[in-house]
Amino acid sequence: MANGVLGLGSGGGAALNQDVIDKLKAADKAALVDPIEKNIETWDEELVVITDIESKVNEFLASVKNFDLFNSSSTVFDQMSASTTGTSALYDVVDISGLVEGTVTAIFTDLAQKDVYQSNAVTGAVKDATIDGGTLTIQAGSSTAVDFDTTGKTYEELVDEINLQTGMSASLEQVGADSYRLVLKSGESGTVNALTITGAGSTALGYDIGANKILAAQNMQGTIDGIAYDVPSNTNTIQGNLTITAVETGSTSTISIQKDTSAVMTEVSDMLTLYNELVDLVDAEVLSADSPVSDTSSLRSMMSQIKGYLFADYGASADKNIFQYGIELDKTGHLSINTEDFSDAINNNYDDLKELFVGTAANEGLGTQLKTFVDALDGFDGLLYNYGETMADRKTNLDDDLEEAIADLDAKYSLMSSQFAAYAAVIAQMEAGFGGLKQMMAEST
Repeated sequence: MANGVLGLGSGGGAALNQDVIDKLKAADKAALVDPIEKNIETWDEELVVITDIESKVNEFLASVKNFDLFNSSSTVFDQMSASTTGTSALYDVVDISGLVEGTVTAIFTDLAQKDVYQSNAVTGAVKDATIDGGTLTIQAGSSTAVDFDTTGKTYEELVDEINLQTGMSASLEQVGADSYRLVLKSGESGTVNALTITGAGSTALGYDIGANKILAAQNMQGTIDGIAYDVPSNTNTIQGNLTITAVETGSTSTISIQKDTSAVMTEVSDMLTLYNELVDLVDAEVLSADSPVSDTSSLRSMMSQIKGYLFADYGASADKNIFQYGIELDKTGHLSINTEDFSDAINNNYDDLKELFVGTAANEGLGTQLKTFVDALDGFDGLLYNYGETMADRKTNLDDDLEEAIADLDAKYSLMSSQFAAYAAVIAQMEAGFGGLKQMMAEST
């Protein structure tokens, strides 16, 4: 005989407990929430892979830029090297690509210098007192003369007032234990910037004494590649970007400029190494059944187009490709340099190599075209840009789905907990009533 109807009399309400709810909720979570969390985990793994590929693409791009015709600096084929002899000049250049091969010879007979005047020497006491010497008039070159009233001014105050003007400078120098001079200089070197000092103030300070004119403004005079120069500055720029600074007279100084081909093989080799690393990164995903990448077709498309640029023909007659000059392709898809063949091309077909890798505005070379393509991958509406946008949208949807699934699950089992509590109370009441009936039945028996 049964102990109770539907569990009555056997503590049936106790069966509706939190342990049962947790087990039911765990089963629902495995079916509804866990798949979304697994997709988010896979998305995180995919992000790591795509970030690594994008990083390698950017490294590859930086290398390809060395062969871009429109590079803001210069291509590896434009590199120059220079050597100098002699001590009469210093050489500097900002953009070596504009240098012209050959030798530049310089010799100078005079160096440009400023006008330099000193006042009569005065003691510290006089220096700190007012000058009261009348008007000091200074004219720099052909500019308008400037009057300085020394009345009521100390030497320091006069220095400050002069330094507010252009074309001239002043300083108060201690030249002895208790000896000071007010030194005046033209703002720039050259005769065109010479100072003219007049007025009562000039006499009071001693500027009209011949011995107090320490240096007379003069121009740099000499020849550079046989061309005579008579200019106010010691620094001059020739060929558009080669700066020559005269530092010594009498001796001859030369700079020899040659084309520097040493970096070409290194840069090509580096570019191919980065390409091979990119190939390995992409192949590891597109050939793997366990790859977290959701869109391997986009990666295949990217690599197919990069290979298309690398393996294409270039030049005005479309008759030049990398395999003619020592670049080799192995069975793994990697590119490498046959150094002997490539060195021969550098030595004997340098212009052809440049046409292949760099090209011209009318016939862009491999590097110029490849740079444009790779640069656009991460630009607006580029392949990697769109891939990133798609991934971002997918992550937003996954996060929303997870939040909604967890909220639904919590709501469902919150309601179930309330229902179980209500059911348990009803069962408890029924069991209490059944207990009384059972006792009456027992007594009647």
